[in-house]
Amino acid sequence: MKQTLERYFEFEKLGTNWRTEILAGLTTFVTMAYIIFVNPSILKDAGMPVAATTAATCLSAALGSFLMGAVARYPIALAPGMGLNAYFTYAVVKGMGVPWEVALGAVFLSGLAFLILTLTGVRQMIVEAIPADLYAAVAAGIGFFIALIGLRNAGLIVASPATLVELGKLSSPSALLAILGLFVTAGLMVWNVRGAMLWGVAITTVVALVTGQTAWHSTGSPLAALGETALKLDIGRALSLGAV
Repeated sequence: MKQTLERYFEFEKLGTNWRTEILAGLTTFVTMAYIIFVNPSILKDAGMPVAATTAATCLSAALGSFLMGAVARYPIALAPGMGLNAYFTYAVVKGMGVPWEVALGAVFLSGLAFLILTLTGVRQMIVEAIPADLYAAVAAGIGFFIALIGLRNAGLIVASPATLVELGKLSSPSALLAILGLFVTAGLMVWNVRGAMLWGVAITTVVALVTGQTAWHSTGSPLAALGETALKLDIGRALSLGAV
């Protein structure tokens, strides 16, 4: 079984092994796990229930990542995209006054449109026409956006009516914890420690637990709450809004 999997995933050709792949997978999971909490917190502002969106976030990320790894055999994890969820909530639902059910219908229709463009080859033509510099700019922009959320949640920056953001209170426990985590992770990376980001996250989490800055709270199984959002998309009204 082990050798069969190694041949299927072309371990020898790619020069990898089980230790490398497992460590990379764990590191990827830990560095992406923030989406489990951030995505529902953003969608909550659109009026969507937190428990249901948490379950949907986990299931969609698990299914997408499994298909990418097992079928496409490509080492990329998939999860709901940051930026688009903010646009969904603050631009469409709150900004345009569109109910979240109708907005979900529009998301479904856009997914169908992208599927058609992919099957017909048009999407590939569009992708190839995008300059490499724009690709890099998009990646940098998403990175800055995620960093901004992390800095805000840690209290390193706060809102300012004059300059939009300003330096927060660096002596606060949350800010000190974030600074510690950054320095520990950076130091481990400089020392070329394998799994530096994973160790950095783990050490920061332990410190947070010991100092009482975080605690584990069981909320039961959110899978039971999926019925609050499952199949609640309103495609008909989304089509009518598009026609208008």
